[in-house]
Amino acid sequence: MTSCKSVRILPNKAPVKRVDLKVLTNEIAKAEENITTFRARIKAVYNDQKRKQQVNVNFRLENNKTFWMSANMLIPIAKLLVTPEEVQFYEKFQKTYYKGDLAFINEQLGANFTFKDLQNIFLGNPITDLRKVKVERISHPRYYVLSPKVKGQRFRPTYFFDPVNFRLVEQRFLVAGTAQSLSIKYTHNQQLAGKTVPKNIEISTFDGSNFLQLSLEYLRVDFPKNLTTPFSIPAGYKKIELNVP
Repeated sequence: MTSCKSVRILPNKAPVKRVDLKVLTNEIAKAEENITTFRARIKAVYNDQKRKQQVNVNFRLENNKTFWMSANMLIPIAKLLVTPEEVQFYEKFQKTYYKGDLAFINEQLGANFTFKDLQNIFLGNPITDLRKVKVERISHPRYYVLSPKVKGQRFRPTYFFDPVNFRLVEQRFLVAGTAQSLSIKYTHNQQLAGKTVPKNIEISTFDGSNFLQLSLEYLRVDFPKNLTTPFSIPAGYKKIELNVP
């Protein structure tokens, strides 16, 4: 098995017990979609165990350039624009806005993501290029489970992959020495224009006492040649200041 150029797919769809990890990570990389532009309407459901709320979101992404969202509940309520250099956000209820770096988003998720990480999360790809790091395999009856060996890393990621199509099923992040965790599950995929993209994503965070879940359902997905990302902070809004080291 270690000399094979590809990973066998077993009739029972179970992971192969002994497999060359370099070959496996190459199969995983081949299963990732190379998407230049992406547009979707998302049904988002927020649940913090005290209240449950649904919001409709228009989502647009241009590879390595722009990440844009417009949320509405019958009327527009908020907009978000992210580039590799900056994050801008405003909401209409409290008339506040934020302009700065990714600290705004990372504070909500309890994470330390880059622009490319966010892009991969919403396209259903692992945030780590597993071909470029040492990985260890964790035994599991249903999935290929891989964890990078990176010294001094605060967030320890673990990745779960389907043994048939090698697509990501879940990426899980634990903060060393704490009960804090973040889980991103891809419960269903969809095939459109020859590409496989997420259909349903469940994002869950736990800080040791509080559990939050955000469920996303991708609707009306397409890959347009041209995207517009209109964004302008309204006059008179108050800036949000974050207490981030």
